[in-house]
Amino acid sequence: MAEASNANVDGACEEKGLEGSSSEAVPPGTTISRVKLLDTMVDTFLQKLVAAGSYQRFTDCYKCFYQLQPEMTQRIYDKFITQLQASIREEISEIKEEGNLEAVLNALDKVVEEGRAHKEPAWRPSGIPEKDLHSAMAPYLLQQRDTLQRRVQKQEAENQQLAEAVLAGRRQVEELQLQIQARQQAWQGTARRV
Repeated sequence: MAEASNANVDGACEEKGLEGSSSEAVPPGTTISRVKLLDTMVDTFLQKLVAAGSYQRFTDCYKCFYQLQPEMTQRIYDKFITQLQASIREEISEIKEEGNLEAVLNALDKVVEEGRAHKEPAWRPSGIPEKDLHSAMAPYLLQQRDTLQRRVQKQEAENQQLAEAVLAGRRQVEELQLQIQARQQAWQGTARRV
C-alpha cells in the first residue's frame, strides 16, 4: 500500500513538472523572450485555473441541477470554462495593448542582451562606490546649486526692490502727513481769525 502511494506521488510530481514547463524544449543558456514567457505564464495560469475549477467541483456546487440533467450540466460547465478562458485572454490582451507591453518587454530583452555583451562594470569604473557616486552626482549637484543660487539672487534683488518701494511709500506717507498737519494748522489759524 505504501509503495502504491509513493508511486502515485512520484507520478504526480512528474505530471506537475511537465505541466509547469514550456511546450518547447529550451536548451540551457538560451534565453526566452519575455513576451513568450508572459504568454506561457498566462497559459499555465489558465491550465491551473481549469484544473482547480474541475467538473467535479462544479457539480458539487450545483448538485440538484446535476442530478436532474447531467448532460446539460456538462455543457454549461464547458461553456463556462470556454468563456472564462476567452475573457481572461481578452483582458490580458487589453492590458498588453494599453501598456504597450510587447514593445516594452522586447526593449527590455534588448537591453539585457546588450548588457551581457559588456564585461566591464557598467557604472562603477573605479570600483570604489563612494568615488563613483561622487563623480556621477557631483556635476548634477553643482548644477542644482548654481540654479538655486541664481534663484536666491533673483529673489534677493526682487526683495530689495520691494523694500525700496516700501521705504518710498513710507516717505510719501510722512510727507503727506506733514502736508496734512500744515494744512490743518493753516486752517485752524484762519478759523481763529474769523
